[in-house]
Amino acid sequence: MSKQQIHFLTGRLAENALKEVVEQLAVEVGFEYTIQSMPITVAALMSVDWIRNKIQVPMGTDRVVLPGYCKGDLSLLQEQIGVDIELGPKDLRKLPEFFGAIGTRPDLSDYSIEIIAEINHVPTYSIEDVVLLAQRLAEDGADIVDIGCIPGQTCSNIGDYVKAVVDCGLRVSIDSLNVHEIASATRAGAELVLSVNQANRDAAQDWGCEVVVIPDDISNIESMQGTMDLLVSKNVPLRVDPILEPIGLGFAESLNRYYRSRQRWPDAEIMMGIGNLSELTDVDSAGVNFLLLGICEELGIRSILTTQVINWARSSVKECDLARRMVHFAEKQGIPPKNLSEDLVCLRDSRLLGYSDEQLHELAAKIKDNNYRIFHSEESLHLLGSKQIFSDVDPFEIFDRLEATAPKNLNASHAFYLGFELCKAMIAMQLGKNYVQDEALDWGHLTVDEQNRHRLSKRFRRDDKGE
Repeated sequence: MSKQQIHFLTGRLAENALKEVVEQLAVEVGFEYTIQSMPITVAALMSVDWIRNKIQVPMGTDRVVLPGYCKGDLSLLQEQIGVDIELGPKDLRKLPEFFGAIGTRPDLSDYSIEIIAEINHVPTYSIEDVVLLAQRLAEDGADIVDIGCIPGQTCSNIGDYVKAVVDCGLRVSIDSLNVHEIASATRAGAELVLSVNQANRDAAQDWGCEVVVIPDDISNIESMQGTMDLLVSKNVPLRVDPILEPIGLGFAESLNRYYRSRQRWPDAEIMMGIGNLSELTDVDSAGVNFLLLGICEELGIRSILTTQVINWARSSVKECDLARRMVHFAEKQGIPPKNLSEDLVCLRDSRLLGYSDEQLHELAAKIKDNNYRIFHSEESLHLLGSKQIFSDVDPFEIFDRLEATAPKNLNASHAFYLGFELCKAMIAMQLGKNYVQDEALDWGHLTVDEQNRHRLSKRFRRDDKGE
């Protein structure tokens, strides 16, 4: 079987770097290739309309890969040359990942864990605010919005809050031990009650919905048995929650109680309230949530209750939605949850794609315009101009050295731009992240695109006419 023939397009500045990557990749993946260096310095400025008059596709080509920034209707170009066309990655150093992922991306659409997202202390908000909060939680992946009451107080209009959220088409649970609040909430449409034990179980048969049983004695899972027996005799559907405790207050033993509960009641529905760990631990919540969702997946715990009150856990619902898909796929396939998705790799990047000193000097030698390119290595920032390299860990030092050359193109606007980009590069260097000029740093699911690539087109098009 003949190897696939792939034609790559690039700009003059990235030509050598592309050759190095593709040469090795062709051997590893198994394809033949050609590379066309287009008459433009910066590949990011290519457009389909511009390419149509300049592309030269060799005979026998099966596929054309354009730079990831290329704008325009690919179908027009494909119709012109009669060859499959696709956009590659925006960073050519990600070509190995790009080729390895084609056709093999895992399907993370399936999951088995239900997310119940609590709005704490609901009576302190207006009904309108609660509706908005509920809608945001649902958008982030919540299956049920939990209306959290205030312990020791009775909210006389809690049913109004529940009804308003239900009327938005959302499923609702009520978190209270107060039978009056629970009755009002269930009449208004709440379909799940958190929480039920000996104190309020006698009223449960009147609520007409599922309930969550919690222990009378938190250290003893058997203290749930009496409540469970009563509810079963009254045909009240239930799930159990042995209660997760914070680190320092019995966390390991509480995990053991979930394990023993699954052994004790192999067919029971179990819920885990994970907020006692994510909210009460001084650590970013993504890893905590992922680990707990992994435990739930393996133990067949099919619902979790989460909150996102404290700032470091403010995206917990979205994190749990991403985590439940990954752990389900890993458990189903019998593999570790690695190389599935980078949405929860937020602080650092999964791998660093660095440039060598030799590559940086080659790039600097090729720069003919009056603009600057910014890079970072593990230990230094690098500002490249035409036949110039300024390197230092301190962006202020780099700027001072640049300014000392009395550059004619360094007006206030350009200086602001360089300062902004050097700051991003410094953050990336310090945290162990990749930096690509004019691109947002990758914060996983928290990434916010930087619109219009800032001043990229304005900065480059004046000096690079594409010829």
